[in-house]
Amino acid sequence: MRADLGKDPRDVSAMFDRVAARYDRTNTVLSVGNATLWRAATTKAVAPKRGEKILDVAAGTGTSSASLAKSGASVVAADFSPGMIDVGRRRQAHVSNLVFVEADAMNLPFGDDEFDAVTISFGLRNVKDPKQALREFLRVTKPGGRLVVCEFSHPPVRVIRAGYDFYQKVVMPPLVRMSSSNDDAYEYLNESINAWPDQAALAGWIREAGWADVAWRNLTAGVVALHRARKPLATV
Repeated sequence: MRADLGKDPRDVSAMFDRVAARYDRTNTVLSVGNATLWRAATTKAVAPKRGEKILDVAAGTGTSSASLAKSGASVVAADFSPGMIDVGRRRQAHVSNLVFVEADAMNLPFGDDEFDAVTISFGLRNVKDPKQALREFLRVTKPGGRLVVCEFSHPPVRVIRAGYDFYQKVVMPPLVRMSSSNDDAYEYLNESINAWPDQAALAGWIREAGWADVAWRNLTAGVVALHRARKPLATV
């Protein structure tokens, strides 16, 4: 059964459970190899350091988390899909400084001011209340700590927008049928991308949640946007 854009957490979690086994392979195919570049850009933006504690939300199978863990930082991979976590724990079992936790982005099971950085890649648009999630990210981040959000967005140049629309409607469906175990899940994901706000609107949500120094840059001509922010230092 397909999860609709109402984003009931149980439906969306079950949807990701069904695609977990082939999720990474399908992402590589659908992104035409760009997923690796986006992950590298996100890791560089987070700038994890040995001794830090990093929270990777909507971590899925932990591919992004493992990239962060290479720095020597302690990484917590959080996801609300038990199926994704099961696959991730098996695939990343060799990464000693990475742990998986089943968690809801809107109600994180962590203490206040616990992490040096929080990041989420291609998951915020699947949260029922993204603004609440952004407030939760702020709560668990240390004062002065970092936020990095990597998410699909909207190319600002009209001709690129038109080309991307053609790719989504004409090229993507047969690729999904070849590489995915669940066509309906990727139809939902495609629709969720189109319904998602643009770069400036998401930056506004991040500021509203209490984050400071909010900025973004486009990746792949704006198909993806990388948003960055900091938690304000505590005031006396």
